[in-house]
Amino acid sequence: MSSPLADEPVEPAGDDGEPLAEDEYADYADELGDAWEVIDEHHLEASYEFPDFETALAFTNDVGELAEAEWHHPDISLSWGEVGIEMWSHEVGGLTRADFVMAARMDRLYADYGE
Repeated sequence: MSSPLADEPVEPAGDDGEPLAEDEYADYADELGDAWEVIDEHHLEASYEFPDFETALAFTNDVGELAEAEWHHPDISLSWGEVGIEMWSHEVGGLTRADFVMAARMDRLYADYGE
C-alpha cells in the first residue's frame, strides 16, 4: 500500500523557502516505505532491489520520467539489480514536503514492479 503522500501535489519551495526541521518532517518520514532514510536532516536516501539489470534500468527510467514531469530531480545511481536514490530540494538546501511526496511516488512505482 502506498502512502497518501503519493497523491499530493509536488509544490516547489521556491528560492526563498526554508528546509523543514526534523519536527516538521517526522510524520512525512514515518509515512514512507522502509527503503527511505533521512540523512543528516538534509536529504532522503533509498535503495531499491531488482532481480536483474534490465528491471533496475526500467525503474530508473520510470523515476526519470516522474522527475521530469514534476520538475523535481533526484540523484540516481544504477547498478546490477539495484537503484539508489538521493532526494532533496536544492533550492533550499534541504528537505521540503515535495521531497517526501516524490519519495512516496517512487515507492508506488516500485510497488508496480511487484517486488
